[in-house]
Amino acid sequence: MSILTVEDVHKRFGDNEVLKGVSMNVERGQVIALLGRSGSGKSTLLRCLNGLEVIDSGRIEISGHTMDYEPTRLRALRKDVGIVFQSYNLFPHLSVAQNIMLAPRLVKGVDEKSNRQLAEQVLDRIGLLDKIDAYPDKLSGGQQQRVAIARALAMDPRVMLFDEVTSALDPELTEEVLAVIEQLARDGMTMLLVTHEMNFARRVASTIIFMHEGKIWETGEPEAMFEHPRTAEFKSFTSRNVK
Repeated sequence: MSILTVEDVHKRFGDNEVLKGVSMNVERGQVIALLGRSGSGKSTLLRCLNGLEVIDSGRIEISGHTMDYEPTRLRALRKDVGIVFQSYNLFPHLSVAQNIMLAPRLVKGVDEKSNRQLAEQVLDRIGLLDKIDAYPDKLSGGQQQRVAIARALAMDPRVMLFDEVTSALDPELTEEVLAVIEQLARDGMTMLLVTHEMNFARRVASTIIFMHEGKIWETGEPEAMFEHPRTAEFKSFTSRNVK
């Protein structure tokens, strides 16, 4: 059963049409890696799936919510669709626990005791329970990104979106963040990842989507796509990016 349906989505910024009729279906538990060069539309598509960008035409249905941008329904959609960005966006004046507890308290009305237990659970899940009362400036970049993931998980999303979450990290910190995402994949979380980590995408994704010039250019299972690219564009992309 599809948890995400995208039909003929178009999005432009001024004269620049960034998405040119994108369509796809995602099943529950699938891990989709969105690959492509800068400007191909990957991050714009991800932002459209969370309602951060308003599409010009087409249809998006995700976790039972039809995207129509009505504020109440949009808030309901975002309860089920978590998103994590390249920048951690943690509040520096709040502790790790307070950062995680903020949205459940404001959006779901979770009481203080239950909220603290929730923070402990998600931090334990990502291996950072010992940092629960630390402040962001005392954490490494990798730890801050893992807290950002924990904050999204605290809302119990049905779908997780990751937009180049390791691009600002050095290789060692990248590995610790990717390990968390890989565990989420093993746990059955439905995820869409915009990533430049080709080997990680090949290892973890159930489906690769290669975007080029605002369109889905090629899609399939990782091994088949990497071993036998069907288009010259994907072959050129992999030859430059896979080490």
